[in-house]
Amino acid sequence: MTTPGQPLTVRAFQQLIRDRYYATDSARGPADTFVLLIEEVGELATALHDNRPGKNPTPEQRANLAEEFADVIAWLATLANIQGVDLEHALAKYTTPGAVEGVKD
Repeated sequence: MTTPGQPLTVRAFQQLIRDRYYATDSARGPADTFVLLIEEVGELATALHDNRPGKNPTPEQRANLAEEFADVIAWLATLANIQGVDLEHALAKYTTPGAVEGVKD
């Protein structure tokens, strides 16, 4: 479990999401959960649009942007839990020299 004020690891976050929501999430299944993830990605897209350069976003719009990023990560963790994927292990490819090279344009 996590301690308030302490850094949150990917593994601890994924476990927190699992502990709180797994029963409902697994009953919903991966396909319907993916739809909810994409819905959150759409909300993030709107928040990004509201916070684009030159737009002068309000403090509420900035707070909403941060919330939408968190929601997308939470739904991704949910989907990973349903599929039995350890996100921290999966993300290790980015810390392994030579595993991920190049950039997308």
